[in-house]
Amino acid sequence: MNIACWSGPRNLSTALMYAFGARPDCAVWDEPFYATYLDRTGIDHPMRDEIIAAGLTDWAEVARRCAAPDPEGAAHLYLKLMTHHVLDGDSLDWAAKAAHVFLIRHPARVLASYAVKRENPDLADIGFAQQSAIFQTVRARGWRYAVIDSNDIRRAPESALRALCDAINLPFDPTMLSWPAGGHAGDGVWAAHWYDAVHRSTGFAGAEGPMPAVDPALSAVHDAALPHYQQMRAETLRIPA
Repeated sequence: MNIACWSGPRNLSTALMYAFGARPDCAVWDEPFYATYLDRTGIDHPMRDEIIAAGLTDWAEVARRCAAPDPEGAAHLYLKLMTHHVLDGDSLDWAAKAAHVFLIRHPARVLASYAVKRENPDLADIGFAQQSAIFQTVRARGWRYAVIDSNDIRRAPESALRALCDAINLPFDPTMLSWPAGGHAGDGVWAAHWYDAVHRSTGFAGAEGPMPAVDPALSAVHDAALPHYQQMRAETLRIPA
């Protein structure tokens, strides 16, 4: 089974990839559409040239590989997908047979984390509107999906991962609860810029603290993202304490 996990940046997405990557039956692919996104948009991101050089810029080839089984024979292939890498007009037909996971996080927390790594993000950078659109497509087509909040994973990792696995018809494996420090062999080349905190981790951090204050310069972005988050929050898996 291929698992398409859709999230924006700074959203526990790398830690969740590590959790699936710790399973002996699961391979992972870190942000497969990143290079083609940068190549097609011309947008300036940290390590842009290195990402394009290391990745695939042929969108159709990336989509073909995302739809295919793991080339090395793992039973499952976990795709860590950034929603803002999907551009208007991009087809999701390649994902028809995948199990879809929508990983959400409150925009105040996303913006507080993102702004440390890249200044002045806009709504498109943090992927909330794109995630909502992808979710609507997946639901309308009747594809298997689950929505989970990163806050719930950090609050109760085992309960959350058990519920998530059950929702996508995947047996839970306790190896998902920990991983070695230092990163994963499947990390994208951009890990040097973005993954320092998760590289120091060996499992999910504890419950998040109080909601951070929103920088006044980012209040409009926060306010535009919040309805998308709230709509998807209503669809989340209910995780017991």
